Amino acid sequence: MNAHKNARTCPLSRALLIQRVFEQGWSVRAASEAVGITDRRGREWVRRAEVGEPLTDRSSRPHSARSTPTPTRTRIIALRRQWLTVRQIAKVTGVSPSTAARVCRAAGLNRLKQLDAPPPPVRYERDRPGELLHIDIKRLGRFDRPGHRITRRRSQGSRERGFEFVHVATDDASRVTYAEILPDECASSAMIFVSNAIAWFARHGVTVERIMSDNGSAFISYRFRDLCQSMNVRHLRIRPHTPQTNGKVERVIQTLLREWAYRFCYGSSEERKRWLVPYLHFYNFHRAHSALAYNAPISRLDRKNVLRRNS
Repeated sequence: MNAHKNARTCPLSRALLIQRVFEQGWSVRAASEAVGITDRRGREWVRRAEVGEPLTDRSSRPHSARSTPTPTRTRIIALRRQWLTVRQIAKVTGVSPSTAARVCRAAGLNRLKQLDAPPPPVRYERDRPGELLHIDIKRLGRFDRPGHRITRRRSQGSRERGFEFVHVATDDASRVTYAEILPDECASSAMIFVSNAIAWFARHGVTVERIMSDNGSAFISYRFRDLCQSMNVRHLRIRPHTPQTNGKVERVIQTLLREWAYRFCYGSSEERKRWLVPYLHFYNFHRAHSALAYNAPISRLDRKNVLRRNS
């Protein structure tokens, strides 16, 4: 029992009050004045003692509202799944509309559109490497000393040094990935990256046929379109507001951030940049990939001497 700081009595003083009233013949008024409480409060403790209640404080926990019976809740949810409105459910079950709404909200059915099953995800995978290359760009901050993400001290964070951009290309069939850090995300940098990526895949025996990107300014420029045409590569752009279409490269970027960019304490962004190529080698040749039955991405390439030369 935790008495509040302004309590006039405790269980021992209340027991003394009861003893004086019942055993020593004191009046309730006199016994109450002796322990420093009002006559009304003293009579309340006498009444509790007469009915056998303990002389400790009662719980101060708020009274709980009467809950809706389980059969009623089950019926409300069943009616909701039949597309009935809250007022219709209240009329059928005999509860108030607010009670019906509260039960539906607790079941995650407060909106009728939540009754619709979500459409199944459309998953696809190209048959051969090079048939489709997903590309995207991720911005990273430059720094010359570890920032608050590592030190946990914002006062000693890195000074503003601008940004650099990681351009990423992932093969749809094999998940083999090429990435490069460039100073910006303009069309000229995207063109340099795509040229280098196609050449890199060619060195590994992969001929790129298509590339897919979002609708960023770098990818919708005429110069980028002309570059793709000159390299005999078809450029596909996803529909607006559907980033999941390019989800494979988005997932690779998440992995890069978690396992390369933010995993280690780099002294500067230049040091982080130097570790990109070693990590990509690990990712392509040694890292187990759950979508590939926990094999490395390079295992799906057709060129037979790739693994032998890079293992």
